[in-house]
Amino acid sequence: MGTVVWALRLGRATPGGRAGWRFIATSPASELSATQLIEMQNDLFNKEKNRQLSLTPRTEKIEVKHVGKTDPGTLFVMNKNISTPYSCAMHLSEWYCKKSILALVDGQPWDMYKPLTKSCEIKFLTFKDHDPGEVNKAYWRSCAMMMGCVVERAFKDEYVVSLVRAPEVPVIAGAFCYDVVLDQRLDEWVPTKENLRSLTKDAHVLIYKDLPFETLEVDAKVALEIFQHNKYKIDLIEEKASQNPERIVTLHRLGDFIDVTEGPLIPRTSVCFQFAVSAAHGLPGPGSSLVRRFQGLSLPVHLRAHVTIWNKLLERSQKLVTEDQNKPTEESSST
Repeated sequence: MGTVVWALRLGRATPGGRAGWRFIATSPASELSATQLIEMQNDLFNKEKNRQLSLTPRTEKIEVKHVGKTDPGTLFVMNKNISTPYSCAMHLSEWYCKKSILALVDGQPWDMYKPLTKSCEIKFLTFKDHDPGEVNKAYWRSCAMMMGCVVERAFKDEYVVSLVRAPEVPVIAGAFCYDVVLDQRLDEWVPTKENLRSLTKDAHVLIYKDLPFETLEVDAKVALEIFQHNKYKIDLIEEKASQNPERIVTLHRLGDFIDVTEGPLIPRTSVCFQFAVSAAHGLPGPGSSLVRRFQGLSLPVHLRAHVTIWNKLLERSQKLVTEDQNKPTEESSST
């Protein structure tokens, strides 16, 4: 049975710009609804998470040495595969809990909520560090994931929307991005200011909920099962799996939204303060008319900007971020 489109009178503006009308597409019975797909993905995520936890039947202790500028040499006795950098921060002070965005675990960038796997040295990273490069990248990735979440779910079951990937874009590009393939019926769609404001509002709901970014490293076959209904994610998973002999892929979960990610992310959505989905550009090139690069801008609660400066940054973020901009000769050292 083909897709049937129904028009319902609702109060919210639609992608076509006709305020008050929403077009709902009913999917064939053989396909999963958006709600069923979310449930399936989360069931698989939880199953794998519980399986990994079961591999540590008894609690093993590890020693974690703090090597930061303040409180150096502090030694923590933590639980292997259970305790996280945030657990260590709690033993130091409230300042570390509130300001730490990432940790360096034996020199490797690490999520604040990612369990520690062995005895190690740890250092906490903040936005106010002399070189906040890793923190800035983690922040940009996290904002892109949040934007991908709201874009995918804004259309609900009305149209088929497939997330492709969040390009690894440096902060100096002026905007974080997420590439999305839209339903064929949206070929000519150009988002209105109201559409962008609506997406921005949805992102602020995520910020208000103070959701944690949960990380899970999985075998590629697990990731492929979770994203079996998205051919673009399948290609991305295969690409990432080919980059390491163990074929391990990193996933992050935000609420009930799961994505394939490039690396460590910020601890919680409440780290964001100013946030806007600012543009959606059609990508140039043959066969790409349905690909939109959604772009956004955000500043963390630690680095708020005056409204005048924010508006200038916002205007800049509306310009298309191209692949050439993704390869700067010099990395920015601040957001």
